[in-house]
Amino acid sequence: MTDVHQLLRAYRRGEQSPVEVIDEHLARIERLEPHLNAFTVVDAEGARRSALESARRWERGEPIGDLDGVPVTVKDIVAMKGFPTTSGSAVTSNEPAEADSPPVARLRDAGAVFLGRTTTSEFGWKGITDTPRFGPTRNPWDLDRTPGGSSGGAAASLAAGIGAVAHGNDGGGSIRIPASYCGLIGLKPTFGRVPQAPVESPFSSLVSNLGLTTSVEDAALLLNVMSRPDLRDWHSVPHDGRDWRIGLQDGLAGLRVGYSENFGGADIDGDVRTALRATVDALDDAGVAVVDVGPVIEPLRPQLEGYWKAGFAAILDTIPSDRWDEVDPGFRRLGQEGLSFTMLEMVAAQGARARLVETLRRFHLEHDLLLTPTMPTVAPPIGTIYHSVEFDRWDHGVPFTVPFNYSGQPAVSIPAGRSSTGLPIGVQLVGDLFREDLVLRGARAILDLLGWSWTAAPVVGG
Repeated sequence: MTDVHQLLRAYRRGEQSPVEVIDEHLARIERLEPHLNAFTVVDAEGARRSALESARRWERGEPIGDLDGVPVTVKDIVAMKGFPTTSGSAVTSNEPAEADSPPVARLRDAGAVFLGRTTTSEFGWKGITDTPRFGPTRNPWDLDRTPGGSSGGAAASLAAGIGAVAHGNDGGGSIRIPASYCGLIGLKPTFGRVPQAPVESPFSSLVSNLGLTTSVEDAALLLNVMSRPDLRDWHSVPHDGRDWRIGLQDGLAGLRVGYSENFGGADIDGDVRTALRATVDALDDAGVAVVDVGPVIEPLRPQLEGYWKAGFAAILDTIPSDRWDEVDPGFRRLGQEGLSFTMLEMVAAQGARARLVETLRRFHLEHDLLLTPTMPTVAPPIGTIYHSVEFDRWDHGVPFTVPFNYSGQPAVSIPAGRSSTGLPIGVQLVGDLFREDLVLRGARAILDLLGWSWTAAPVVGG
């Protein structure tokens, strides 16, 4: 069982124990992890200890939070007390963290049971999860394909039925990309909604933490938990204490939805187009006001590619040059190119970002929600070279996702069908700043219209 609300109901009624549930998930890891390579660390001892403590609380009728006894994974790119943060790299410190990052702290406060740390592309730099240190993570729907990235291990494990919630973060699509490739729900909240720390990363103003789930209700519950305040993040928005589950079933009546299959000039393949148009048809049949809004924005590459590379340069500059051969060659190449980025170019890029935000805010004066594909294609094969002619970052990797990291808007990827070869396809819903309520409400309504229900990937060979 992976649905959080079902688990909590079973615990409350005494129908299941957290100890039984965690043992089931650890057994599933033992069986499937050799095929998936989704974990950097599996903490079986810690998970069993936490599950026993949770079971005793439930027996007393005293759960400590909204996730008490729920099996959760944590992406190995944020601090988790007692474990090193590898960020998928061989050049990071092996010293264990002395304190949890804000997202992990909120999960721990809520009683979550941590199964382990999941894989990421090195420093989260690309939408494919493979690294020189850990090798490739595989998609449970087809082990010859990537689950996406950078939250690839999070998506691969959850899609295979391991854990009930998978923490991830998203600075260019790193939650939504693997959600699309693996048939999951991946919510990126408004920037600042979920506190994070430290905030000195060159990409700090792009990143939102939350994760991947198997239901919209669980995504809303996760937002309740992880949006609680933390003084370490001065970017974070004031916590209003709302329950994001309220209003999920209000449907789309009265909302104005714009859809675009060529947002920012992107080009999509036939299976993705079919899934998007089937979603639009379902909305139209339900009487929702949905209109084709065209590209909406200009392509971002000419304005922001240097900004992207400069961020990698800032990370690369912290690594001793005699260890550069140990990092992902693609990351090193882009980081070295970014070393020449000037302050004047940075100012120009910031101006382009401001204009993008204005364009998108004006869009939402006329449209409550924007519907797009999440990805232009289905998951590419293992071994695909990221940011190459074969799989260009701007054309194939992030054309539908990264604009909303620059703008800070909430966006969710939801399953919308399968390709002709059976691979998951996602569509994305985007709302104006701070309107996670509409994004979640729309996601729930569309999944109901499509008749979607989650099933674990078969993990052929697993």
